[in-house]
Formats: sequence, structure tokens, C-alpha cells
Amino acid sequence: MTKIRTVVVDDEPMARERIVGLLNQEKDIEVVGEYADGTQAVSAIQQQHPDLVFLDVQMPACDGFGVIQQLGPEQVPAVVFVTAYDEYALKAFEVHAIDYLLKPFGRDRFAQTLQHAREHLERRRAGDLGKRLMALVQDIKPEPQRLDRLVVKSGGRVFFLRTQELDWIEAAGNYVRLHLGEESHLFRETMNNMEGRLDGRRFVRIHRSRIVNTDRIKEMQPWFNGEYVVVLQNGTRLTLSRGYREKLQERLGKGF
Repeated sequence: MTKIRTVVVDDEPMARERIVGLLNQEKDIEVVGEYADGTQAVSAIQQQHPDLVFLDVQMPACDGFGVIQQLGPEQVPAVVFVTAYDEYALKAFEVHAIDYLLKPFGRDRFAQTLQHAREHLERRRAGDLGKRLMALVQDIKPEPQRLDRLVVKSGGRVFFLRTQELDWIEAAGNYVRLHLGEESHLFRETMNNMEGRLDGRRFVRIHRSRIVNTDRIKEMQPWFNGEYVVVLQNGTRLTLSRGYREKLQERLGKGF
């Protein structure tokens, strides 16, 4: 069983003792510290990284809200505020406390608060686990194999084409047409699959039906309605759609 590491902070010894006594009756709770003022609490939380804190609102020098402020959002554990004054309830929830205990409280109210804390921590742990699993999947997921050579059959002949020699690619039904200088070849592949398998540092989609080798771009010329004409080194002119403009800018490393 993973225990909930808990800190109790209250400047009243009897109140602190009562909370610790109730917590010690719970099998899934481990009290890792009890403190009488906010300054001690800040230091302890920073060092011990507890899961849960029962935090008195009114304390000398540094009150409960001061503790939250000093810790900052990255270091604040789950917090249950404890106070004799209900005027602080709204402010407690404004700083995202999971519950609010009004002194004097009974066992039933304390048990209810503790259950809220358990549910909150379970959701948090599940969320953290999900994030870790997603990061792990991204780490171990194999990179898609990038095409560096194409084998094209045409007219009984077999052509071996290096992708870096491609000038541009256009959609042609269930095929794509590969353009290399004066030559062009039909290749049975979809545009989406081609885009996914080509080196994204070199090839970029500039239109729903066109992909261009950025090494072959000579200049950009403004066109109508925010569109541009991409002029290749061999003089080919291709329209850059507005929806793909930002992607091309990222690849070229400049705005236009």
C-alpha cells in the first residue's frame, strides 16, 4: 500500500495533537512531520515533498496563505485548511485547497475531509501516471522510416530515384507524380503517406496536392488573397496555399 505522506501545521499544540491522533488511526496515512508555524512548514514541505498538508490559517509570522504563496504552484501539495473562522473558507478555495475544516470538527467531518483528500490524490496520481506513460510511449515509439530511395516501375523499366533529387511532388489520383528536372514518374502512393515518410526537414507540403523540396526553392512571389507563388530553381511555379504558409515559414526559418 502506498501511504499518503502527510504534514500537520498548527500553532495550537492541542489542535495539532488531535489531527495527528486522528491521522495515526488511518492505515494509509503516514505523518512525516508536525510544525507550529508557517516558516517551519515552508522549509519542511520543500525538503520532504509530502502528498498532503493540514494547514492552519492563522499563525504568527507566516499564516497558511503565506505558506502557499511562498511555496508557489509547483511545490504546493494537496492542502486542507484548518481554522476556527469560517470567513476564510472562500479564500481557501480560491487558492485551490481540497477541503476546509472548521474548528471544532468531529470525527465524521474529519473522515469526510480525508476521503476527499484520498480521491484528489488518486486523480492526481492517475494523471501523473498517464503523463509518464505517454512520455514513455513517445520515447520507445520507433521513428517512421524515412525514404531516401524510391523504386519506380514504368514502361517495363525500373528506376531508382534518390528522394533528395526530387524537385516537387503532385497528387495524381491514387498515385503521386514525382518531378525531377525534365523527368516525371508516377508512383503508387498517397500524398499523406508520402508526406509522412519524407524527411520533414527538406520536404514540405505547400498545397493539398503538392509537396516541394525546399532546397529547390529559388524565390517567393506574392499572389492574390494572401497566397504566394513558389518559384523553383528550374523555373517551375507552384501556388502556396494560405493554410500551408506557416509550415513553410517554419521550414525556411523566416517570415514572408
